[in-house]
Amino acid sequence: MIEARRLHILRAVADHRTVTAAAAALHLTPSAVSQQLAALEQETGHRLVERSARGTQLTAAGEILLTHANAVLAHLERAESELAAYGAGEAGTVTVAAFATGITQVVSPAITELAASSPGIRVRVRDAEGDASLMMVLDRQVDVAVAVEYRGAPGKDDPRLTRVPLYAEPFDAVLPVGHRLTGSPRVAVADLVKDPWIGPYPGNPCHDVVMLACEYAGFEPSLEHSSDDFRAVVALASAAAGVALVPRSALRGMDLTGVVVRPVDGTAPTRRVFAAVRRGAEAHPLLRPVLAALAKAAVPQK
Repeated sequence: MIEARRLHILRAVADHRTVTAAAAALHLTPSAVSQQLAALEQETGHRLVERSARGTQLTAAGEILLTHANAVLAHLERAESELAAYGAGEAGTVTVAAFATGITQVVSPAITELAASSPGIRVRVRDAEGDASLMMVLDRQVDVAVAVEYRGAPGKDDPRLTRVPLYAEPFDAVLPVGHRLTGSPRVAVADLVKDPWIGPYPGNPCHDVVMLACEYAGFEPSLEHSSDDFRAVVALASAAAGVALVPRSALRGMDLTGVVVRPVDGTAPTRRVFAAVRRGAEAHPLLRPVLAALAKAAVPQK
């Protein structure tokens, strides 16, 4: 008989690529994870993982079992949801991981909505970048992620997650006052090819959006300054340190002294935001109202 918790450990190892990283995510010791993997191999009669200098990889048998593990774990999530619904589960705590502007745009309004519509639900918020929050959901550190589409993000058909689209917003060009293009009503990304750039660090989903926008414009930007805090990005632009592309919602309420903000000419680079839960958990009586409140708060960005 295969134990479900060992399937969860197998998936964590597949996601994190090393036993040490999987153990940290699951709040276990590496030796405990190795012992559970060894027990799972004994239960199945197959070698499931291989260790090398590049990390831990699943064998062909491990990949087969992982496919079934995703289905089994989704079924267990649905079972918990139905049992919670049977028990009325109208009160409890839901932990949401979201990036800073996602908290402002949808999480905070959703909390206000839930206070009126589902007063028994308490929301706990954790600030996390859009890529990190998805792994936090899979590792059961949080219940809901508000995440950003990025290269390498789990797709809509990922068997581990259920996604709910929230909103999409354009990036605007942020230029120093006195920049040669501030007189233009719109700015083409291609016209910024010779400028120094300011942007998020690699790994941040917004970094991917900026790099792709420049790639489509035919160049690789000279990223002179890096920060994941858009207030710092704007401050550097105001000091004439470079130009930037910044999500429109991140600019709201910000001190824009020293910069000029212009929409991007043509097809603007876009940040696409969605909520995600572990597949099978979307019907949980605590999570369903939270997802609905997030969707209601996600008004179209203009």
